[in-house]
Amino acid sequence: MKTVWISIVAVSVANAVIKAAGPVLVGGRELPARARGVIGLLAPALLTALVVSEVFGEDGRVTVDASALGVLAAAAVLALRGPIVLAVAVAAAVTALTRALA
Repeated sequence: MKTVWISIVAVSVANAVIKAAGPVLVGGRELPARARGVIGLLAPALLTALVVSEVFGEDGRVTVDASALGVLAAAAVLALRGPIVLAVAVAAAVTALTRALA
C-alpha cells in the first residue's frame, strides 16, 4: 500500500511540474502561430483517442459491440447537423436496444 501512495505523490508532483513549465518557459511572450495551432488541436485529438480506445478496445484487442453502434448512430445525427443532446439520446437508445436484442 505504501508503494501506491508514493506513486500517487510522484505523479502529482510530476503533473504540477509539467503544468508550471509552460508559463515559466514562455514567460508572458506570445507563442508563434504554428504552436498555437498545434495546441488548439491537442484537445480534440486526445478526446478522439480516448473515445476510440474506449469504444473499440477491450483487453488489448479491437472489438465492435453495442457501444460502437451507439457511437456510429451519434455520428450520423451530428453529420445531419442534429443537436448534441439528440445525438447522446440516440446513442443511448441504439446501444440499449442493441444490447436488449443481443
